[in-house]
Amino acid sequence: MTDAGEGAGGADADRGADAAGGADAAGAAHAVGALVVDAVARLREHSARDEVLADYVPERRTLGIPRAARMAPIGRVWRLGVLLLAPDGRLSATGRVVRAEREARRSTPAAAIAEQRAYRAAAIKGGIAEGETVNFDTVPIDLAELGRSAASGPLVVVGDEVFVRWSPTQPDALTAFDRYLADRVELLANPPSGA
Repeated sequence: MTDAGEGAGGADADRGADAAGGADAAGAAHAVGALVVDAVARLREHSARDEVLADYVPERRTLGIPRAARMAPIGRVWRLGVLLLAPDGRLSATGRVVRAEREARRSTPAAAIAEQRAYRAAAIKGGIAEGETVNFDTVPIDLAELGRSAASGPLVVVGDEVFVRWSPTQPDALTAFDRYLADRVELLANPPSGA
């Protein structure tokens, strides 16, 4: 049987371990911010290809007048695999990606293909240039939350290091954030010939 003093000491030890873990996560989240600043500078320096970030606005009626679904552009981002990086340093988890394309009348063999075509047409209806790559349905990554709970979007803290979960269906598909970011930035800043 555990006496009251021993139980309280155990709880204090657990709180101390949690505080240490929280400190590790907070420090790791701070390190992410510094790496992101460097990544933005490098991508700008190389005039790396960026893409449209947009909100999808579904079809609706305004004062009885039907309005077609459209994409509302909200900025530009660099797509780094499962991460999107904005010029102001904000990170998001990559959501859905389409290329803006004019609507074409053709038979549709599958609902998924029809849905993709509708999203492409919605991008054009939102004023996005044909051929642009459009990112939408993204989820912001909160570095403060990462520091508090050791997870935000595809970023997780293990010990005092931040990792990227590069496959949402595989919980153990983790790569160190600093290496992942460096590799992805390098690919975008200096794409292989023919890419």
